[in-house]
Amino acid sequence: MNAPFRGIDKLNEVYFIGIGGIGMSAIARFFHAGGVKVSGYDKTPTVLTNELEASGIAVHYTANVELIPKKVDLVIYTPAIPAEQEELVYYRQNGYKVVKRSDVLQIITESSFNICIAGTHGKTTITTMVGHLLRHSGFGCNAFLGGIAVNYGTNFWSSEKNICVIEADEYDRSFLKLSPDVAIITAMDADHLDIYGTAVAMEDAFIDFSKRVRSGGLVVKQFGLKRGKELVADNALTYSLQNESADIYAANIRMMNGSYEFDVMIKDNVLENVKLNMGGMHNVENAIAAITVASSLGIENEKIKAAVESFKGVKRRFEYVIKNDRLVFIDDYAHHPEELRALINGAKTLFKQKKCTVIFQPHLYSRTRDLADGFAEVLGLADEVILLPIYPARELPIEGVSSEMILEKMNMERKKVMTSEELMKWMRSDFSKTLNKEFGEIIITAGAGDIDMIVEPLKNELKDI
Repeated sequence: MNAPFRGIDKLNEVYFIGIGGIGMSAIARFFHAGGVKVSGYDKTPTVLTNELEASGIAVHYTANVELIPKKVDLVIYTPAIPAEQEELVYYRQNGYKVVKRSDVLQIITESSFNICIAGTHGKTTITTMVGHLLRHSGFGCNAFLGGIAVNYGTNFWSSEKNICVIEADEYDRSFLKLSPDVAIITAMDADHLDIYGTAVAMEDAFIDFSKRVRSGGLVVKQFGLKRGKELVADNALTYSLQNESADIYAANIRMMNGSYEFDVMIKDNVLENVKLNMGGMHNVENAIAAITVASSLGIENEKIKAAVESFKGVKRRFEYVIKNDRLVFIDDYAHHPEELRALINGAKTLFKQKKCTVIFQPHLYSRTRDLADGFAEVLGLADEVILLPIYPARELPIEGVSSEMILEKMNMERKKVMTSEELMKWMRSDFSKTLNKEFGEIIITAGAGDIDMIVEPLKNELKDI
């Protein structure tokens, strides 16, 4: 169904195909909170699907038309679901209303004031920060996040305020269905080339996204973006980590035990001694973007500062799993070379003398093929690298493409490809024996696949070292 549906307030029952996705689960929670009967399918149980089930949403894990509800008013699917998936085929062939997640967000937000955060990196953290700043300050918002806010343990919350904070996803051009009043654009680096074909086509989509900002709206863009001057806006502000040519930037940055203090320089306004309790200098820059939006909405400086200091981060975004003098264990969703660069540099800057081991799971065969050189270069910033096999997600294998493709391009000695089982054995037998007892070690797990499933077992192995 190409045309958007109407009558969202008249729905009694909704079914989700791919309900465990981070964006899908947020919308499932939205309907569930509104009293609509919600159920869904996903291929494997996860922490997210367990939480959905605990809240009263029925989820099954075998694609089977015998298991699906037949009286649903609406079927919502994620583009990651194959077109031949049997439940999706059944609903389409039998005349049900079948729409993408992006269609639903389009309708939900047609009559609201929307703050939409787009970009190839940083958007989940910034979206969560913006949502938290508005909620903590009392300004209020509905939030549709692409990650779990640690402060609230969820990726969705509602408010009586008719304001929506939305992670605007460039995958499948979904963000082109949104109508922002405020848009943040963080980066336009090449990604999703399986969808866009070329980096230029992807940049064009971000320019088209900026054209969707409503009349009189605001575009907040990272300073120095390639083709940034082509982004269309009635009003525009640039932000930067420290470049004083930007409209908003940080000054006097101080590092203290994995946290930062800094001043935020805004035209005719300065926020002094802002404290951010999460690691990575890139997260200081993310905070600058979120603060820019909060300030543009007229939220008072002291309320912004209190909200930033209380922000506990996003699950799997520079998340400290273990943090002590001997061992720092960080888990992160990074799955693009530039995200990995920010992650590794951030960790090594905060913990200068510690040896850094990165455990990385490549995500998608196509991304690995397209960006293998970039992955190899950036992973070389670490002292030791362990690659897990590629997580295929929605893709079938591509001949000649594997984690070994990255390994062979890496110009370093301490590198291996291991399965999850081999990794756990290595942790027990080798890593614990070679731990640098003088300066300590950093372990980073990174990737967008199912690498998060080994975080807790790794934590249990490492906590007593």
